[in-house]
Amino acid sequence: MKIYNTLTKKKEEFIPLEEGRVRMYVCGPTVYNYIHIGNARPVIVFDTVRRYLEYKGYEVNFVSNFTDVDDKIIKRAKEEGVSAGEISERFIEECHKDLDGLNVKPATSNPKATEEIDGMIVMISTLIQKGHAYEKNGTVYFKTRSFEGYGKLSKKNIDNLEAGIRITVSDEKEDPVDFVLWKPKKEGEPYWTSPWSDGRPGWHIECSVMSKKYLGEQIDIHAGGEDLVFPHHENEIAQSEACNGKEFARYWMHNAFLNIDNKKMSKSDGNFFTVREISEKYPLPVLRFFMLSSHYRSPINFSRDLMEASRNGLERILTATYNLGHLMEAAVKKELTEEEKNILAEIDGLNEKYDSAMEDDFNTADAIAAIFEIVKLANTRITSDNSKELIQKVSDRIVLLSDILGIQVKKKEELLDEEIEQLIQDRQNARKKKDFAKADEIRILLSDKGILLEDTREGVRWKRA
Repeated sequence: MKIYNTLTKKKEEFIPLEEGRVRMYVCGPTVYNYIHIGNARPVIVFDTVRRYLEYKGYEVNFVSNFTDVDDKIIKRAKEEGVSAGEISERFIEECHKDLDGLNVKPATSNPKATEEIDGMIVMISTLIQKGHAYEKNGTVYFKTRSFEGYGKLSKKNIDNLEAGIRITVSDEKEDPVDFVLWKPKKEGEPYWTSPWSDGRPGWHIECSVMSKKYLGEQIDIHAGGEDLVFPHHENEIAQSEACNGKEFARYWMHNAFLNIDNKKMSKSDGNFFTVREISEKYPLPVLRFFMLSSHYRSPINFSRDLMEASRNGLERILTATYNLGHLMEAAVKKELTEEEKNILAEIDGLNEKYDSAMEDDFNTADAIAAIFEIVKLANTRITSDNSKELIQKVSDRIVLLSDILGIQVKKKEELLDEEIEQLIQDRQNARKKKDFAKADEIRILLSDKGILLEDTREGVRWKRA
């Protein structure tokens, strides 16, 4: 299995630190709002990487954090007149709902920054003791030039970085390229007591500490969006390796950006969409299928046309498994014929094609193409005259290979119209009672069943996806 390593800029054979086990850390969201579809890409991509590693027999310790203290969280809390903790807990809960709708497996651990402050204080203290950090008036800075390998992930030259940094009179840093590990509190902000000041940690230290606690000083894979390469992941490497004295992560994986209608996603341009908003127009399995239809290191463009194409592609697979189920019921023959054994050999060949695609830096686009070839074979060469064993094995193979990608392809039993109307009424009742969590659960349930809702002045309208 080969993985493209951002650190070396080449594909490398994957050899974990410990045979049969993989330690994997993925940077999670800052929870001040619903996750947007840009957040969804790394979530789906690295969940798929995890699933494939497990399919290959590895035991994966998969850690993804929540940044639950941040300027954006504090700003929203002040706007709503609630605590920062209430904001972060609300959106952690909403994030889990979206991840469930995207069929993302629960992480082994989902640490929260606010619950790991003691570990951050310990690591910062160690960095000071080792001469890699210093304190000025309650703020602690990392001494960037003290770490010889700085820039090895992003390939940035530290002297060029200094030339591009504006220095203000109030700047207390010894060097413009130094970055914050701990900062004093401001009025009205949450804070924790430390040896340097009442305050809170800088962003970068969080992941270094949580990765070390839940996975150890060295990990196999560290992953996230390519926007994190610099400065976040570069700073993580500096902190972790300066503190622990050993290589932090062996393989660095980064997914490319997602654009909207060929433009960068931006609230000011009006092309910013949350996963929750997309779920009101498309079942979330369609969004997952869309995200995996391109290689994770290639930029991907989100548009209505491409989402419709993904809906149609997913429906092809759903319909094939549905039809195979009906053929299974009608089939009489039980034992395989020689011709059917040849068909299964072809299926095995397509399975190998699928595996080869995934072994080559998780090429999900080519893996999906292999599934489509099996679907085509099923649609054109399998009938109720075939044996039950053949039909079952072909169906099982489509389901297995799709499931590795987190794509559920068995058609779910359709709700009757009267059941839909009752659920919509239950949702309306929940909204009247201001039980928005319950209302959201019902809407997600309906979306999962292929029922899309539209709130209009005349009431709620629904249609089958």
